[in-house]
Formats: sequence, structure tokens, C-alpha cells
Amino acid sequence: MSAELHAVMPVVVFLVGLAVAAVALVKGGPKQPPPLASINEPFKSIDTSDLPPLEHYAARDNAALAYRYYVSRIAPVRGSAVLIHGSSASSVSMHTLAKALAAAGYDVYVPDVRGHGESGRKGTIAYIGQLEDDLSDFLDVVQPAGPRTLVGFSAGGGFALRFASDARQLAFHRYVLLAPFLHHNAPTTPPSVGGWASVGLPRVMVLVMLNKLRITLFNHLPTVAYALSPEAAARLTPQYSYSLMQNFRPHDNYGADIRATRQPLEVLVGANDEAFYAEKFAGVFAEAGRVVPVTIVPGVTHIGLTLEPPAVAAIVAAVSEQAGEIAVS
Repeated sequence: MSAELHAVMPVVVFLVGLAVAAVALVKGGPKQPPPLASINEPFKSIDTSDLPPLEHYAARDNAALAYRYYVSRIAPVRGSAVLIHGSSASSVSMHTLAKALAAAGYDVYVPDVRGHGESGRKGTIAYIGQLEDDLSDFLDVVQPAGPRTLVGFSAGGGFALRFASDARQLAFHRYVLLAPFLHHNAPTTPPSVGGWASVGLPRVMVLVMLNKLRITLFNHLPTVAYALSPEAAARLTPQYSYSLMQNFRPHDNYGADIRATRQPLEVLVGANDEAFYAEKFAGVFAEAGRVVPVTIVPGVTHIGLTLEPPAVAAIVAAVSEQAGEIAVS
């Protein structure tokens, strides 16, 4: 190899790598998966005739973010529960569970997480970490009564774990995770989350590298698509940007998130969950150094965990037992 060719080779390799990365960034987005009936169909049974109206609070960027408030049916109030919906959904999806908790004596708040429903631009957020800031702002503005429990479902359960590992974790007295998404590489997660999610891996790989270089210019690009029916996609959030995908879940080192939690934590999952392996949750938490109660509800599917009476009763019992422990302590 001549000296001139030897000198130019690094430049050629760099330019080729740059071209490959550019193609992956532009064309490596997610493919739309076929609709998943087990996720789409159960929500059609929800009676929303008594759905509370949307209210709003001002986040630190002055955005008006939406939430629903379910007033406790019992006095005095036993505390409050903040419910975080799952991926692509909105506050409406938690209606059945919210009503049950209100009937049990809790003030219940269900935000439309930013990027969903009526909160912000659908499918994206401004920066990774904005969702924690939004939840902190919500607590500061609305000031739910104590003791407070954060209840998160699916991706919302993963986000609840993320917040439970944060420096602000003491804002809640307890955390209840409902079939939480921990990580795509976690033993609890089957390939493609059971057909629910399609990730644009080439684009994600480039964005991971760029973010390590502190380049966030392209974090608004879509990186995951969900198996919604066309009807549901028109109402919900069919795709997430890289920022939203990374924020609405635990950190990549989800084991470190588990170890960082100091508040009481509990997990519930349906025995017939088709999105996650129910029997593996206890082992994952134990391996990470945190033994937590894991309730496997017999005969219940993923979406059924928030809709079916036995599962809803188990969740209400978990929140109520925890509230009792707090009151006694």
C-alpha cells in the first residue's frame, strides 16, 4: 500500500461509516406491526360514560398538561393514587381501575403522559428526563393527599420504576408496578414484546451513538411503532420518538434502577400475560438485589390486569394494604 493510500484510508473509512449511519438514520425507522387483537379489543368494553373531564396543570415549560381526577367516594380520604397508563394509551385506559380505587377511598389522578392524549405533541417529548420533571411538577401544582402511591401499568410501570430510582422517589410513599416493562433484553420480555412493538433498530443504534456524543438533534425521529388497529391509531399514539421511547421506561441498566429504590415496591402481573413472562418477574428483582412481593393473578391477560374484576380487586387490595402499613408506621 502506498503512503498516499495509507494516509487516505482513515478518511475513506470515516466517510463510508458516515454514509452508512446517515442511511440508517433516514431509512432505519420502525415498521408498522400488524394489529394485535389481545391489546386492541379489550378496551372496547370500557364504559366511559362517567369519565371525569380533563383538567390541566402547568409544567415548568408552561405547557398545559392534561389529567383526570377521580374524587374519593369515602371520607376521610385514605390517601391518593397516581396512575400511569401504558404505551400508546391515554388516561382513558385506566378508567376502570381509577373508579375502583376511588370507591375504596382514594383520590385518584390519571395524567395523560406527555406525548399522549391531550398532553403535548403526540409521540414525542423535548428531552429525555422530561417525564420525570412533568410528574414532579404535577405533584407540586396539584399536591395530592398523602400517603401517595404511584401505580404504573406496562410501559407506565417501567416509568414508575424509573421514578422510584430517582432522587425524587420520596415524593411517593409506595410504588405498585403492574406488568411493568423493564427492558427489551430483560428475561421478562419476549421478542417484540409479544408482537406489540416494532423497533427501528438501525436508527436506534445510530441515535445511541450520537447521544453518547451528546448529539440530540435527531432524538425526535420515530424509533418504535405499536400494533394498534387503524381505529385505535387515530385516537392513540402509534409511534414514539427516540426521546419518548427512552424516557417512558427504566434506564438501560434497569438492575441499577431496582437497586436504587428505597421506597416499598410491589409487582402484580396476570398469569396469562401475553406481553411478558409473568413467572420471571420475582427472579429479575431478586437478581438485581431487591426482593419484592410479586402477585400473579390467575387467568388474567396483559390488558385484563387493569380491567378484569379479580385483577382490579387485587390491585386495590395491594394499594390498601400498603396504605395501612404506612398509617401504622
